[in-house]
Amino acid sequence: MKVSQASDAYETLHASFGWRVPAHFNMAQACCRRWAAAKATASQIAVIDDGPGRKPRAHSYAELAEDANRLSHALRLLGVRRGDRVAIVLPQRFETAVAYMAVLQMGAVAMPLSQLFGPEALEYRLQDSAAVVALVDEVTGPAVQVVRSRCPALRHVVGLTGAFDTDVIDWPHAQDGMRKRFDPVSTSADDPAVLIYTSGTTGNPKGALIPHRALIGNLTGFVCSQNWFGFDPAEPSRPSDAVFWSPADWAWTGGLMDALLPTLYFGRPIVAWNGRFAPEVAFELLQRHRVTHTFLFPTALKAMMKACPEPRARYRLHLRAIMSAGEAVGDAVFDYGREQLGVNVNEMFGQTEINYVVGNCTRLWPAKPGSMGKGYPGHRVAVIDDAGQECPVGVPGEVAVHRRDVHGDLDPIFFLGYWNNEAATLAKFTGDPLDSWCRTGDMAVRDEDGYLWYQGRADDVFKAAGYRIGPSEIENCLVKHPAVANAAVVPKPDEQRGALVKAYVVLAPDHAQRRALCVDPIQEFDAPLVVELQAHVKGRLAPYEYPKEIEFIDVLPMTTTGKVQRRVLRLQEEERFRERQLGA
Repeated sequence: MKVSQASDAYETLHASFGWRVPAHFNMAQACCRRWAAAKATASQIAVIDDGPGRKPRAHSYAELAEDANRLSHALRLLGVRRGDRVAIVLPQRFETAVAYMAVLQMGAVAMPLSQLFGPEALEYRLQDSAAVVALVDEVTGPAVQVVRSRCPALRHVVGLTGAFDTDVIDWPHAQDGMRKRFDPVSTSADDPAVLIYTSGTTGNPKGALIPHRALIGNLTGFVCSQNWFGFDPAEPSRPSDAVFWSPADWAWTGGLMDALLPTLYFGRPIVAWNGRFAPEVAFELLQRHRVTHTFLFPTALKAMMKACPEPRARYRLHLRAIMSAGEAVGDAVFDYGREQLGVNVNEMFGQTEINYVVGNCTRLWPAKPGSMGKGYPGHRVAVIDDAGQECPVGVPGEVAVHRRDVHGDLDPIFFLGYWNNEAATLAKFTGDPLDSWCRTGDMAVRDEDGYLWYQGRADDVFKAAGYRIGPSEIENCLVKHPAVANAAVVPKPDEQRGALVKAYVVLAPDHAQRRALCVDPIQEFDAPLVVELQAHVKGRLAPYEYPKEIEFIDVLPMTTTGKVQRRVLRLQEEERFRERQLGA
């Protein structure tokens, strides 16, 4: 399909699309109860539980519903009521899916917390949300117990996989006494369902309150980015054999709203891998479970690309779609997906507050390597300037989403607001929150075909010698070099030019080993490679974009969702600059 033809089809799709949001809607009903209630689908697999050193086990929708019903009864006995926050501190596992369904069908609010959180992170979120119950396992529970005494609202801790402390409720021994049937609470589409804390560039994390309707708003992006998720538009009655897996933590938007919930919404199985990510493990999981659709962060794809350049020579893959988000994919990873994995990587963009709004869909419009894609059907997306006006083609601006779609109807994707933080909610919007642009804080350029090209976070884009620098393009170029596993580009303060382009580089394993064997790595290895990498970038990008300085490090600072924390490196450079000035 030519770009011009695809553009016409895209515009037609957008103009004809309209949201149908019922007055009453519940995520648990849509993702579990309806499948379990029908004889034809009750026995279908919902979750494939897997982990290191154990045999995978498949759980049906009927099992998921029964276990969720029992847990809902227990939570009600513990005093949980509609609107109460229930912390879910669990990794990918069947019990985690049970926890979400149980909380959501009660009309309570699920508050996911990452298993990687330390005491301070847990304490802040549990206190700020006033969570009344925490659902944990044997790994996450001890950390919650450490801060429990400092969280006065937290009345109970329930160990879904057993008791590890006398003050923790032993759910496996208690669940048999609970009824298998539960009458769900009727929730409106606008009722709160999930409270997810997002880390900003400044201040404490903010709790984004997500309504039940947001799942409906997610669906066009999920279906498009997953190339119809196994459903053939030409044969709508043909059963789907799609199987989903993603390493994305179910405690974050990328794992919960982009993987677990939409997969269950369509009545398909999702693989729950309760183990660490590694490139070889990823390939083994894709092969073992005949995974057809996946969501992989660019960081994961880069690691897989370096670890296994020709995967189809070693693994039997069944992939039909790969969605990626969190960082710019870049054409190096895009080419790897197309040539070595057999599918085009559909890049997607969104954030917790307004998820799944921009992306690619190779079934409907051709992906441009390195592009974020276009606004998904139902979402009115633009690149705007500081005054809230749409930027012309080729002019950088901030990606924003309007509260109303092209027909003037409210877009269901939007969050309800930040928990107990009205000022932050109002600051997120330009104008009236019900009829305005919602700013994302991410910079992009729109081309003549309507595709968006990511330029980095608003606070990641910088100027060097008068030129505006977006780090993603330089990082993508560096990763194409065989010595580079990953890279992050930040400004290094400079008195003469304001800032210099600096790259932090993580070496590919074989190059890292060779560096370790050097008697004087700086002279024998670093200096020649720096010159080589600088020439590599100079030969592919504009002259002002090549990194004037390169520093090799073992690992880049990352968020728990796999995003590079350039801000950490940027602050480090600013501190070093201050120290140099004091030393002078």
